[in-house]
Parts: sequence; structure tokens; C-alpha cells
Amino acid sequence: MPTGQSLLYFIYVVAAASVILAAEAFYLSLASRRSRRVAVNHRLRKLADESPAEQTLQSLLRERGLTDSGDFISGFVRLNRLYTQSGITGNPMTFAASFLLAGLAVALLLWVLTGLSALAALLVFLAVGFVLPLLVLRRAGKKRILKFARQLPDALDMIVRSLRAGHPATVAIGLVGREMADPLGTEFGIVADEITFGLSIEQAVRKLSERVGFEGLHLLSVSLSIQAKTGGNLTEILSNLSSVLRERQKLRLKIRALTAEGRVSAWIISLFPAVMFAILMLISPSYYGKVWDSPLIFPVFLSFGIWALLGDYIMYRMVTFDF
Repeated sequence: MPTGQSLLYFIYVVAAASVILAAEAFYLSLASRRSRRVAVNHRLRKLADESPAEQTLQSLLRERGLTDSGDFISGFVRLNRLYTQSGITGNPMTFAASFLLAGLAVALLLWVLTGLSALAALLVFLAVGFVLPLLVLRRAGKKRILKFARQLPDALDMIVRSLRAGHPATVAIGLVGREMADPLGTEFGIVADEITFGLSIEQAVRKLSERVGFEGLHLLSVSLSIQAKTGGNLTEILSNLSSVLRERQKLRLKIRALTAEGRVSAWIISLFPAVMFAILMLISPSYYGKVWDSPLIFPVFLSFGIWALLGDYIMYRMVTFDF
């Protein structure tokens, strides 16, 4: 093929690629602008459906396992509080039933397919149906509280700026509910709606503290209650609280960095025996010979398992600090 024609084809390919890349860049730019216009939190997305504000508030509370007035819907208050603070939405009974059915299905499959004993199948059912959902809720709640703790100082600063601009406290809280992302944006939006529909600001913040479970909100509730009863400069109180929460966050991150080695060591020490056992069973299934037929094997494994869990708990307490 002549050199001039090859060069012409190359120019065509480069031009086509340039047009494609330009179109993609234009599309991504439009998509990013459109995403900025999308509601920043879950409450605003529900309000965008043009349903009445009171119905939206009740819907937000019900999907968190609360009544229309914001109280716990179940008589098992600790479990209800754990579910609410996890941030998982939906019916709590559906959540519990799904894990119970999953535990039952796993236990029956292991019992039928592998010949697992009835006692071991029962333990599997209890672990999947009861222990696993509690672990899921605790982990989800912990992650949500940490995210909330990172957002709260910025929210308090926004409230302080709004108060200094001359807005009342309820308007400042509503501004946070419109401008902040989840989880804080939706929670403060619920507070603003509850104040609109009759609760005092102290009661609404107290309910917020129960829904979230972050101790910084308890400080905020106490500060607002004292200010409402005795007076004082609310902007200065909230500004000081924001500074305190930021310093606590810095201290928490510093402690986490200093204890990282201990946490990694705990994971390695805990997982190493199980990983080596799995590798040996995969490479050489007959490595342990007839030891599985010994009546001592189950008590020995149980004893060492309990001992390992005790060691894990001790290492966990060594790298966990309350402050």
C-alpha cells in the first residue's frame, strides 16, 4: 500500500478516535453536572416524589424500625435500637426472618448432603439465624457512627454560620438537612421535620441521639437543653463543640494508627492455624491419618477454639481504647 494512503488512513483513525473521546468527555461532563443536581441524601429523594412532608417523615421513621412518632416499634428495645442505629432500611421482622430462613436452609443442606450431626446442624442454624444478624447490625452501626462522626463537625460549623447570618436554629438545622449527604443529611432533615410538626428542638435532638447512637450527639443535646433553660451564646457553644469533636476525631485516628500493628498481628495470628489446616487438607487429605476417628478430637478442637477466641478477645481489648 502506498505510503501516502497509509498516512491518510492513520489520520482518519486519529480523527475518529478524537471525535469519540470528545463525545465521551462531553457526556461525562453533562453526567457529572446532572449528578450534582440529584438530591444529596435519601430524605430529599423521597421528598422529590412530591409526597406530603408528614408522610415522608413517617415513611423515613417506619423504614428504620420506628413508629410514626419516632419511638421504638418493638418491645425488645435493645434489639430495636441496634437495628435503628445500623441504618438498614426496611421491616425489622423481614430482616430477622430472612436470616432465620437462611440459617434453617444452610443447616438442612449440611445435614442432608454432608451427614452433619443434628447438634452441629443446630449450632449452624443458631450461628446463621441469630449470631450473624447481630454481627451484621453491629458492624453496620459502627461504620455508620464513624461516618456520622466525621460529618458532624462540618454540620455544626454550617449551623454556626447560619446562626451568625441571622437565621433561627430551626432554619439552620433544615439547611444542614438539605446540604449534607447521608447519613447526617437525612437524620438532620428528620430533626427539622419533627420540629416543624410540633417537637421542641431539645426533644428532636434527643431522638436523633437515640437513632444514631453517637456520644457527640448527646453532648449536642445537653448543650441545647442547657442553652434553652439558662440562655447563653448558642453560636459559641456549637463552635466550641465542633472544635472538641474535631480534636476527638484526630485523637481517635492517631490511636488507630498507633494500634494498627497490633490489629494486623491479631488477624495474622488468628487466621494462620485455620489457613494452614485448610491448605493441608487440600494438598494431602490423609495427612492426619485416622486421628478423626478418635473420641478426643472434638473436645480438643473445642478447647483450642475457645482458647483462640479468648486470645483474640485479649488482643482486641489491648488495642481498643475508650476515651
